Amino acid sequence: MAVPKRKTSKARRDKRRNSHWKLEAPNIVACPNCGAYRLPHRVCKACGHYNGRKVIDVKR
Repeated sequence: MAVPKRKTSKARRDKRRNSHWKLEAPNIVACPNCGAYRLPHRVCKACGHYNGRKVIDVKR
């Protein structure tokens, strides 16, 4: 069986793993109805519209 000849150092191990767990910031889009920024595929918190129609009533 193949066995490592030397122990892999923490620096070398972490150098190999550094690009695997990068987090991405969520995309933010403008609401076509009111222009407020919101996450894609979600109801706008400012006006309550989603996909061109009113979904929820928002207290102003």
